[in-house]
Amino acid sequence: MQTKYSDEGFTTLIPGIHMKVVGHGEKTLSALFKLEAGHILPLHNHLYEQTGTLLKGALELSIADETTRMAPGDTWTIPPHVPHQARVLEDCLVFEVFSPVREDYLKLATD
Repeated sequence: MQTKYSDEGFTTLIPGIHMKVVGHGEKTLSALFKLEAGHILPLHNHLYEQTGTLLKGALELSIADETTRMAPGDTWTIPPHVPHQARVLEDCLVFEVFSPVREDYLKLATD
């Protein structure tokens, strides 16, 4: 699967948090997220391992009891079932990979 970047096709998950699936296979799913400044991705956890890279913007990411200000090029890995949240400081573009495949996100894929 190969995908060219497009600003179209993002789905609003919650106010200020937009996502689109950009690739998936049998074991992983990759997605782009547009996060709007001033919004918060609420504290949550899930059964997926999640690895991400901040491509643009700034956010404050909390994973378990550790909070870090993230800048473009910074990366993170969140193990399954670990609580995490993000406070969006500037408009952001984030690339993330989930394993196993998130069926809830896969249903939103347009490919």
